[in-house]
Amino acid sequence: MNAEIIAVGSELLLGQIVNTNAKFISKCLAEIGVNVFHHTVVGDNANRLKKSIEVAEKRANLIIFTGGLGPTKDDLTKETIAKHIGKKLVIDEQAMQSIEAYFKRTKRVMTENNKKQALVLEGAKVLPNEHGMAPGMFLHNDTHSYVLLPGPPHEMEPMFLHYGMKAIQEKMDVKEKIESRVLRFFGIGESQLETEIESILDRQSNPTIAPLASETEVTLRITSKHQSSEEARRLIDQAEHELLSYVGDYFYGYDDTSLMAELIKILEKQNLTIACAESLTAGQFQSEMASYPGVSSILKGGVVCYTNEAKQKMVNVKKETIQQFGAVSKETAKELAENILLSLDSDIGISFTGVAGPDTLEGKPAGTVWIGIARKNHETKTFLLELASSRNGNRSRTVKYGCHYLMKELTK
Repeated sequence: MNAEIIAVGSELLLGQIVNTNAKFISKCLAEIGVNVFHHTVVGDNANRLKKSIEVAEKRANLIIFTGGLGPTKDDLTKETIAKHIGKKLVIDEQAMQSIEAYFKRTKRVMTENNKKQALVLEGAKVLPNEHGMAPGMFLHNDTHSYVLLPGPPHEMEPMFLHYGMKAIQEKMDVKEKIESRVLRFFGIGESQLETEIESILDRQSNPTIAPLASETEVTLRITSKHQSSEEARRLIDQAEHELLSYVGDYFYGYDDTSLMAELIKILEKQNLTIACAESLTAGQFQSEMASYPGVSSILKGGVVCYTNEAKQKMVNVKKETIQQFGAVSKETAKELAENILLSLDSDIGISFTGVAGPDTLEGKPAGTVWIGIARKNHETKTFLLELASSRNGNRSRTVKYGCHYLMKELTK
């Protein structure tokens, strides 16, 4: 099955929002063995949408639409598709009851145009919207399958996961089981990782291995097909074992995890507490850690010590240390980490001091960062980063490297 995703909405073309829906759907389809060869974005215009559908039908047998199912006049996706494929639009009573119940529950007046959201293509399988009002649809004719989904991601994603993918898989009639696993790596670039595993990539067949780089990390998706799910997973295990024999030093987790999530797991398992002294990151490390539930047993607290004065008064860094070595130095990072550990009586003290950019500081270029890690009954470690991103990119990367280095220290 080959698919094309058509995102409908002038706001996408104007750059007012990013088309994250296409990314999400493509990722889900890859996991069930559906090829996505084209993404299309079209504005709220019936003629242009009709032409996009005609083009898509020539190169795909599964066409997925996002957006344009709402109550306003510029929401014209289902009307255009209905006219194109010769189908009527009919009221779905369950959807109408859900819409009416929403307005009654919120004590709002239901205007007449909201009834439009309950219209569906005649003969379509209705996909319930458990997080909004407009239902989705799945319709198959002799040549094509059409999936209509709402535009807001918080409505589209659960609908597609729980109902849309199931409808597609039922139509695929695939005998092979498709299993997939994502390996996450940090501290190695995409080109270096690909070079390290080039011999594996050159002879891959089943499973297949696909590298993917984000701004700060690299992932490898391993996908295997087999009539037996157990055998497909065995093939993935075998491929993973070989991959990690080459680049295992950079591996940190699976699928949708993160460096911070994995660090928290380690801290919880080892029953350790942490305190933070943050300069250039300005509390970003603590903020990200606090976004995970249950961290009150781990995170003692911390200090944002952005200026030299704050470093001295709040974290007791010696004035002589800053005068002799500078605020951006291993010596200052070391004192920050050790002093915040003592001050909050934690098991670990971590510090971040550096030059976020874009200007230099103390003669040091933007992206120069020192991370300090102090642990009870252990020698304090310091790590130098020489980053080359934007100001906020340098700050975000510093937090990730803090997680990375601390994880390495705790798993030695």
